[in-house]
Amino acid sequence: MNWDDFAEWSKHIADWGAEYHKTLRDRPVRAQTKQGEIAAQLPAHPPQNPEQMDVILKDFEDIIMPGMTHWQHPRFFAYFPANATPPSMLAEQLVNTVAAQCMLWQTSPAATEVEGLVVDWLRQALGLAEGFSGVIQDSASSATLSAILTMRERATGYTGNRDGLNGKGALRIYCSDQVHSSIDRACWVAGIGQENLIKIPASGPRYGMDAQALDAAIRSDIAAGHTPAGIVAITGGTGVGGSDQLAPIIEVAKAFDLYTHLDAAWAGSAMICPEFHNAFWNGVDGFDSIVFNPHKWLGAQFDCSIQFLRDATPQLNTLKIEPEYLKTTGEDIINYSEWTIPLGRRFRALKLWFLVRSYGLEGLRARIRNHVEWAQELCEALRALEGFEITTEPILSLFSFRCTGDDDTQQRLVDAINDDGRIYLTQGSFQGRKVIRVQVGQFETTQQDVMAVKTVVQEIWETLQ
Repeated sequence: MNWDDFAEWSKHIADWGAEYHKTLRDRPVRAQTKQGEIAAQLPAHPPQNPEQMDVILKDFEDIIMPGMTHWQHPRFFAYFPANATPPSMLAEQLVNTVAAQCMLWQTSPAATEVEGLVVDWLRQALGLAEGFSGVIQDSASSATLSAILTMRERATGYTGNRDGLNGKGALRIYCSDQVHSSIDRACWVAGIGQENLIKIPASGPRYGMDAQALDAAIRSDIAAGHTPAGIVAITGGTGVGGSDQLAPIIEVAKAFDLYTHLDAAWAGSAMICPEFHNAFWNGVDGFDSIVFNPHKWLGAQFDCSIQFLRDATPQLNTLKIEPEYLKTTGEDIINYSEWTIPLGRRFRALKLWFLVRSYGLEGLRARIRNHVEWAQELCEALRALEGFEITTEPILSLFSFRCTGDDDTQQRLVDAINDDGRIYLTQGSFQGRKVIRVQVGQFETTQQDVMAVKTVVQEIWETLQ
């Protein structure tokens, strides 16, 4: 392909993309194909000779697209959204075209300096104190792993990377039982182990970790000869939105000199709205590490996760490695590859620069406020339906419900709803029972789209009776 062909096909794909988004409501939200159906239509061996782009794109439309679940669909209410706004998509086109590897300041100074700028823009937007710096990670999982590794190294006097963990004893990490599985996985990868991740039962109206129980668990471990290493808190857990009271957890952490990490991957975006700070954000400035995902509720193209650090030094002491060929001359130069596990880095900051400038904070706040309001409205509508109960009240834009019947009945209802195609929900678990989750957050959803959940749920439920 030459560059004239590239320009022509780029215009074709842009036109296709605009039409795709304008007609999303006409498609089923979740792929309706059976397992293996897509692979069966594809050749088992690579082509020996070039194929024309029009043939490739026709196969994309005819074979690939029927097997895609449409995450940008306005009636996607499962998981959390991976929103992709038009400005962020345009920025990604530029990033893909320039194709820079932005691991060091010298390998693309603009990428490093724009990253520092937009991270600070969002620090201000979230109301975090001056002094926090940060880095763009690929996902909250990577940010959490970085924080857990930092906890490990800090607790071992920064000897774990050098010596390994033999003879270090049991390092303990503490969290609530509502945390995302990425915390478990981070403890696996860091060599801490599942048995040393101590989960405190969640309680209260926002399903948070009890600070007194946390304190007691730490004291018990110290008495048993274990080494407490850190605490992971959450604002907006994945299952039902569990949110810890942050200030009491920070007090416990200070009492035992423990490193702290806050997982606010989904709900952190809502903190650009000051009215949510009192309930969810009080005490946040005491955390050593905080992660939130602009690629969820805020509308940045996946992948784009920001990790804020109150002091970057402990994480740099954990992750920085500097062979001669990566050294950069000059004073006070930031190389963000030293802040993260991967060496290679895309120019993720550009889409945030485009996004925030295109919508402004007020435009982004308006969407989040609508989603929270519409989730509450939908919750009340489902509560009024005969045969249904609300199992967890809305936390921001997430709540859960059940229909009459056992856990198998809940799954049959979820499967039937998703096979219908008009909306997409997912199941979860709370207090030992299967529940059905609803999360409002797709960037282009409307009040009418949200309230369609009630209609679809009611109609599908009647067919199952």
